[in-house]
Amino acid sequence: MNFPKIAAQMYTVRDFCKTPDGIRESLKKIKEAGYDAVQVSGIGPIGHQEMKDMTDELGITICATHISFDRIKEDTQDVIRQHKLWNCKYVGVGAMPSPYSTSKEGYVSFAREASEYARILHDNGLQFIYHNHSFEYQKFDGITGMEILLQESDPEVFGFELDTYWVQHGGADPIEWIYKVSGRMDVVHFKDMAVQVRDGRVQIMTEVGEGNLNWKGIIKACAETGVKWAAVEQDICQRDPFESLAISRRNLKEMGL
Repeated sequence: MNFPKIAAQMYTVRDFCKTPDGIRESLKKIKEAGYDAVQVSGIGPIGHQEMKDMTDELGITICATHISFDRIKEDTQDVIRQHKLWNCKYVGVGAMPSPYSTSKEGYVSFAREASEYARILHDNGLQFIYHNHSFEYQKFDGITGMEILLQESDPEVFGFELDTYWVQHGGADPIEWIYKVSGRMDVVHFKDMAVQVRDGRVQIMTEVGEGNLNWKGIIKACAETGVKWAAVEQDICQRDPFESLAISRRNLKEMGL
């Protein structure tokens, strides 16, 4: 089995990436934490060439991005230029615009509209990937929003980027869903879930391997379905986010990744 390569999702350290200098320092720390690749998301303004020069200098691969669906629609050619310059195949959308998510018809509309733009990206050598949260697991007439996306989108061009935490948070099984999108997912988000008992019992995001998700099963499913990249993301950290990324990387190495 071929296991996915590991990357750091820069959204984890977004508070430190508001300026080019901050981005450079953050990339250095990410490299020091044991990552040779990143997913670019949530960072402040920076030129496409400047970002490429920084990552090239540090020996870091940009494996994927997150950008808005509106930008894909309104600035398609610049999106293509940006990703080709970065040698980055995967164009990620972090969430659908909220008007689509309130009805079955909205999900169908998004799946079909996104597929049209995904076709343009595909024809230019790129791959559209959709990142879920938990709201996509709301049911409409007995079917979840994620099922609608799976059924109504063009399987040749519309890819998925499952987030293990958010699938679990939505009441679904991350392992089952990895197999469901088999052949349509090259990038996955590794994010763990724990329970914190303080002012009630709440689910929290934690470092990979520090929570309760079935990582042995998740990693096996990713390997068996051909996932190429696993981006470590932690939206909310209980400590310094760079330390959290380092803990996740160490744990993943102990798991054989």
